[in-house]
Amino acid sequence: MEMREINSNEVCGIFKEIIEYELAGVVRYTHSSLMVTGPYRLPIVKFLKEQAAESMVHAQQAGELLVGLDGHPSLKVAKIKETHRHSIRDILEESLEHELHALSLYKKLLKSVADASVYLEEYARSMIGEEEQHSLELKAMLKDFG
Repeated sequence: MEMREINSNEVCGIFKEIIEYELAGVVRYTHSSLMVTGPYRLPIVKFLKEQAAESMVHAQQAGELLVGLDGHPSLKVAKIKETHRHSIRDILEESLEHELHALSLYKKLLKSVADASVYLEEYARSMIGEEEQHSLELKAMLKDFG
């Protein structure tokens, strides 16, 4: 199998987008955790805080890779839409939408690094797996709201 040359500008651009989006996830999940009320508050707040912490780790990991590729991380956070809807169902639906978009960013990264970097391919695949897992968890959490 012949490896192709990595397109550093393209890959760095995707990493910047991932960092900004993961940082938006930190803000989104932290905000959501503060808005949860009702009898299921405690486990859902715990889940959302875990998601916020994980988004921070993901932003840092992407940043390390970006810098390793001679890129420069931005100070921006992706735009976060405030719907002012804070029922548990709304929060979970917005979280699912967020995870599905993150999944699309990691798939875009995988497409960009395929056959150019085994390491970055494996990274992208593992992140795709994590985002898919989160999406499945959220879908299962939403089932009772049918």
